[in-house]
Amino acid sequence: MLNWKPLQEAGQLDELVAESFNQPVVIFKHSTRCSISTMAKARLERERPLEHVRFYYLDLLNYRSLSHQIAERFQVHHESPQVLLIRAGECVYDESHQGIQMQELVEQLG
Repeated sequence: MLNWKPLQEAGQLDELVAESFNQPVVIFKHSTRCSISTMAKARLERERPLEHVRFYYLDLLNYRSLSHQIAERFQVHHESPQVLLIRAGECVYDESHQGIQMQELVEQLG
């Protein structure tokens, strides 16, 4: 099972960027009212967790402004649901909706 770390404060962005220089970081932006988002989250959680990758979970409905800060900081278009892979402070991969799959993250990490 994935060990989600809640992403709830803007200050955590600096922390996860620093962390991304030591290990890859995944941000999953989730809308709790969206069935596609719920399916994408469940699809990730069904897979075996990736070692040496930190998974952050952002509840879009409660932290919408933080979601927009993420889009600005990593220069990605805001989507919901959305997954971002951060390495060495940069977003090296992002995907949304049905494209969110653990295998795609594995391939990007390869």
